[in-house]
Amino acid sequence: MREFDYKKYKTNRWDNETLNYLSQIHEYKGKQELFLRQKPVEMEKLVAVAKVQSIESSNRIEGIISSSTRIGQLAKEKTTPRNRDEKEIAGYRDVLNTIHANYEYVPVNGNIILQLHRDLMQYAETGYGGRYKTTQNYLKEIKKDGTEVIRFIPVPPYETEACINAICENYNAMIEDTSVDPLLIIPVYLHDFLCIHPFNDGNGRMSRLLTLLLLYKSGYHVGKYISIERHIEKTKEAYYDALEMSSAGWHEGEEDPTPFVKYMLGVILACYREFESRINIISDTTVVSETGNGKKKVITIRSKAYDIVKASVDNKIGRFTKREIADICPSISEKSVEAVLKKLSDEGYVVKHGHGKGTFYSKTY
Repeated sequence: MREFDYKKYKTNRWDNETLNYLSQIHEYKGKQELFLRQKPVEMEKLVAVAKVQSIESSNRIEGIISSSTRIGQLAKEKTTPRNRDEKEIAGYRDVLNTIHANYEYVPVNGNIILQLHRDLMQYAETGYGGRYKTTQNYLKEIKKDGTEVIRFIPVPPYETEACINAICENYNAMIEDTSVDPLLIIPVYLHDFLCIHPFNDGNGRMSRLLTLLLLYKSGYHVGKYISIERHIEKTKEAYYDALEMSSAGWHEGEEDPTPFVKYMLGVILACYREFESRINIISDTTVVSETGNGKKKVITIRSKAYDIVKASVDNKIGRFTKREIADICPSISEKSVEAVLKKLSDEGYVVKHGHGKGTFYSKTY
């Protein structure tokens, strides 16, 4: 069986790019905690938007698709699944809710992973839920001409349980040790999980759910407010390339996880940057003025819907939809967003294209 030893990362020499990622993420983490204390209402609205995006993107990466309307209803548990894809989506929703509400009390071990996988697959009809793989699986790539290429061969079924237990033990030991930044150990663990590929189905979705769980447990909560899964979906080619590069020599214990570590740190940093951008858009303006007796008075001016939507539009490049602007502005109703976009269109600030569901906008330069 493949050996695992995360202690070696105590002496690993990480390059400047990796260290720069860590430094920036640490800085953003401090800002996040300030925002959470100052703007709890806005934060909860961001959570609702991110949850829908996470459910949609993580499943879409695996070819599991439904309409945005249906996914929104499933996320809020206002409907029941109609088909196989929606059953898979409902399972992801349930595990995501479990992690959001209980991450502090969820340990990282093989039994928990099996239970989370059981809940992920609870509505599926495959019977795979909560059980390790029983047949050899392969990581394949489908070329443009339709041919399949095997990119990686995971561990065989009889080694799976022992390997999962080993990476969990190594992860927990290093988190308790605190000598290596958790942001470095988490991608290493996730990379090993994906190389083990412990299940017949649901490995990719489980890895993304574990990403959130491990980040939350280490105090990095940005995935609650900005969808990490959505950023992975937008860069999935880079994701697969980094995974493949880091997998070379994995079975022999000679792999270099740096490409995958850098990729994951880049995704986390991008989420923090988007988080700050959204907070800046929905924040109130603070003005300090002089009173008659020479004292200073602090006045908070609440941003109007028009100003917030216009600021959101200013941040967009190229075409954008009403839904995209509404996601950036969770403090404003979709009807208000639509009204402001109409006003901006009447003013010539944006141009409306198309009709009905195909409607999109672009800025006027």
